[in-house]
Amino acid sequence: MSKIRVLGFAHVGIRVHDLDRSLAFYALLGFTKTMGPVGPEPVAILHHPTGVEINLILNAPSSDATNVLMDVPVKQPGYTHLALEVADVAEAADALESAGFPITERMTIPGKMKAVFVRDPDRNVIELDEPFAS
Repeated sequence: MSKIRVLGFAHVGIRVHDLDRSLAFYALLGFTKTMGPVGPEPVAILHHPTGVEINLILNAPSSDATNVLMDVPVKQPGYTHLALEVADVAEAADALESAGFPITERMTIPGKMKAVFVRDPDRNVIELDEPFAS
């Protein structure tokens, strides 16, 4: 059996409830909406200058629903978070907290990186990583 030749990362889909509320959050991270909503779900497509693409899937039924992958005691399989590399994790954390998005966790892996975790308006987890210089 031959291996599938993957050429790169295309995008990540994130289910959300309210487009405007989500756009305000992801704009803080440098994303801009380039298309949508389109399609039957519908989907809004966001791009970042680094080439990262996020598809906001606009079909979450409630604005305050629990994140079933992260917020319940029984841990189910599934994608738990999106990790983005940042130049300065402390600066990113300050900007998010100033905009009303509290940091939910901080982590350091000695010699490798430091990170913070934040929830978007729909409780999706975003990790921001600052790698240590080699």
